[in-house]
Amino acid sequence: MPSFASISSDKLIRLVGTPGAPRIVDVRDQDAFDADPGAIRREWSKVGSWSAELGPSAVVVCQKGKKLSEGAAAWLRTEGVDAEILDGGIEGWRSAGFPVVPAQALPNEAHGGSVWVTRSRPKIDRIACPWLIRRFVDPSARFLFVAASEVTAVAERFGGQPFDIEGVHWSHRGELCTFDIMIEEFGLDLHPLKRLATIVRGADTARPDLAPEVAGLLALALGLSRMYSDDLQQLEAGMTVYDALYRWCRDATDETHNWPGEGMRS
Repeated sequence: MPSFASISSDKLIRLVGTPGAPRIVDVRDQDAFDADPGAIRREWSKVGSWSAELGPSAVVVCQKGKKLSEGAAAWLRTEGVDAEILDGGIEGWRSAGFPVVPAQALPNEAHGGSVWVTRSRPKIDRIACPWLIRRFVDPSARFLFVAASEVTAVAERFGGQPFDIEGVHWSHRGELCTFDIMIEEFGLDLHPLKRLATIVRGADTARPDLAPEVAGLLALALGLSRMYSDDLQQLEAGMTVYDALYRWCRDATDETHNWPGEGMRS
C-alpha cells in the first residue's frame, strides 16, 4: 500500500525538467547505489544537517520506497519541507522505464553542487548544456564562464568539469554537439529531449535543415547574447527559453495557432 505522502513515478516524471520540480534526494546506502533519477545524494543518517538546503518541496528516493525514504521524508516534514517518497523507490522508477543517470557520469559535488567551466560569451550549446544539467542532473550546479584559453586550467584548480571546448570529454563528437553528448552519457533517454537536441544541434552547427525550429532558436540565442553583457544574466534568461522549448517538445508539437478571422466578426 502506498505511503500517504508518496508520489508515483508517472507523476514525478511529469515534474522532472520543469522549473518548479521538487528536489529529488537519493538516500540509499552507498553499497546499493548505482544510478539515480537526477537526484542529489545525501546520507539518510545525517538528514538533520542537510534538510535546510532543499527548499520548499522534495521527493525522497531509496531502493524500494520503504524505511529509508519514509524516515527521511518524515524528518524533513518536521523541518517544514513538503516531502514525499517515491512510491516503489528506484526499483519502481526503473520498472516504469524512466531514465536514470549512471553513477560514473555524476559530477563531483565538492562545493555543495557540481562545478562546470566553459568559454565566456555563450550562444547555444553553452546555454543548453547548463539548462540540461540544472533541470535533469544537478539543480545546484554552478557555471563558470571564463576566457577560452583558461577553461581547462580553471576547471583543474576549482574542481570543475570543462565543457564545450576542444580536447575535453564533454564536447562535440563528429556531427553531435555537446548537448547531444550529455543527453547520451547521462542516460536521459526521453523523446522530448531528443527532439530538443535536434533543434540545438541544428542551431549550434549551422544546420537549419535539421528542424524548422532551428532558425528560431538561433535568432533567440543571438538576440540574448546582445541583450546581456553578463554571462550569468544571459544564462538565467536562456533557462526560460529552454524551459519553453522543452515543454513544446513534450506537450505541444501538434498544436497550431491562427487568427480567428471571419469567426470574430458580427
